[in-house]
Amino acid sequence: MGTFLLTAAGAIVALMIIVWLTSVIVRDASIVDIAWGFGFVVVAWACLLVDNDPGALQWLSVILTTIWGLRLAGYLAKRNLGHGEDFRYQSMRRRQGDLFWLKSLVTVFGLQGVIMWIVSLPVQIVHAPGVPRGLGPLAIIGALIWLVGFGFESIGDLQMARFKADPANEGKIMDQGLWSWTRHPNYFGDACVWWGLGLVGLAAGWAGIAALIGPTVMNIFLVRVSGKALLERAMRKRRPGYDEYVARTSGFFPRPPRASNTA
Repeated sequence: MGTFLLTAAGAIVALMIIVWLTSVIVRDASIVDIAWGFGFVVVAWACLLVDNDPGALQWLSVILTTIWGLRLAGYLAKRNLGHGEDFRYQSMRRRQGDLFWLKSLVTVFGLQGVIMWIVSLPVQIVHAPGVPRGLGPLAIIGALIWLVGFGFESIGDLQMARFKADPANEGKIMDQGLWSWTRHPNYFGDACVWWGLGLVGLAAGWAGIAALIGPTVMNIFLVRVSGKALLERAMRKRRPGYDEYVARTSGFFPRPPRASNTA
């Protein structure tokens, strides 16, 4: 198993150094967000290349990871490129001063690389020696959960992009489509994608239990750290009426909107 863990780590280090050097040249650390999804694709294929006997289970993991990662990277590239550095990294740049370009190697790119390695554990573990090559019930269930998550994330992002493209919606709160059922269909979808991949990894048997570390960490970040929590603090300051939206719309798990004043 160590071979695959080291292969994934090496691939992530190489990718993050390349992206960091690019960010220094273009003075935009937020390109790391685009590299996030693509990094998992790199990990998946790097592990596949050192697997001497990949079977249906291994190919399923690689294909699901590739589809998710490329879609996310493409979406963020289309949304972010040409619009300047994200406010989060601008704030870090101001706080850390002239040496931000060097500090960002650790505080931005290094940190995301470590998180990427941990979250991608289910993608790595399926290639370990002794792991079944065929598809069992857990892998099938995992793929179905992945499909639900991919649908929520993709449709949610598409609905938001169309909403923002209409000038009449400037300054308004998106509360239509999936966004009327959950304030974060993209984050809910992301969580489902990784719990699905976690179940595919769990098909590896006892060693696969470590695969659940990945989706657990991803869930914590999506809900408590850099995802929902961070975004909602900003939205409450920037969007009048956001508290009313919170009162009628689920914070994470989808459900029909309600008129009560509890989130």
